[in-house]
Amino acid sequence: MSFATILKQADIFYELTPTQLELVAALCQERRCKAGDVLFEENAASDELYIIAQGEVEIRVDPALVGGEEAQHVEPVTIATLRRGQNFGEVALVDQGLRSATARCAANNTQLLIIPRDKLILLCDTYPHLGYRLLRNLAADLALKIRSTDMRIREELLYGQRRRA
Repeated sequence: MSFATILKQADIFYELTPTQLELVAALCQERRCKAGDVLFEENAASDELYIIAQGEVEIRVDPALVGGEEAQHVEPVTIATLRRGQNFGEVALVDQGLRSATARCAANNTQLLIIPRDKLILLCDTYPHLGYRLLRNLAADLALKIRSTDMRIREELLYGQRRRA
């Protein structure tokens, strides 16, 4: 399967033309990994976007990195399991800040497409219509993830208090 065909399945490339998909595909690097392989660690530098072509990736947070003494004894928590067509690492496209979670392969023979931030930004600058569509889709993807996280926090606040009471 071509990189452009894989990219077409990802929501953040929605409505890109075949030519635009080919331009993005030319930036991609492929990586294959097995279950347990760490792609990047929480609080590491970030400058790449990942698209899952095949397999699964777990997104994990480590409470020990932000908590007090109690959190030191808590194992990292999987907050999402992503599959084919989904992306992660997209915040790196926006601010190049530190990674907010760890990404770990959850299935053998996971195939990823990796897109370097600097090359993608240059492409968007060169082709503003492509950049507009990509950033619009990226904003929609991030909004969906924020809403989902907000719902999980609300559920934990509501039901977590009831369990502790």
